[in-house]
Amino acid sequence: MNTTSFLIIRLAVAASMLGHGLVRLPKLNGFSNWMVSSFEKSMLPSALVTPFSYILPIAEFVIGLLLVIGLFTRASLIAGGFTMVILIFGSAMVENWEAMPSQFIHAAFFAVLLSFLQYNAYAVDNFFKK
Repeated sequence: MNTTSFLIIRLAVAASMLGHGLVRLPKLNGFSNWMVSSFEKSMLPSALVTPFSYILPIAEFVIGLLLVIGLFTRASLIAGGFTMVILIFGSAMVENWEAMPSQFIHAAFFAVLLSFLQYNAYAVDNFFKK
């Protein structure tokens, strides 16, 4: 791994997260309704699904934006990884096995980036190092 390859992978993951958030934010109510209806037959109560359905697009957008600029990179990678864990669990609860490979790939990229964080040279974070 080197600084350029780290940047490319970080930006790719960031673009995915930012894109997911950007397309969902303008239709937040519709996205929430879709997600809640998708989980109607699962064991998860709507009292959990509904708030998550509103938080998810915001989290995706913020995580993606922070990763694009390289600000709070470590925390953003951890948040992104845990977001994927939650999405994988949710996919299992509704037996959406088709969504899981993409979620696992995202989780793996978050973990790899976290493991090679020392190569995060092109980032706003570096302006705040002492």
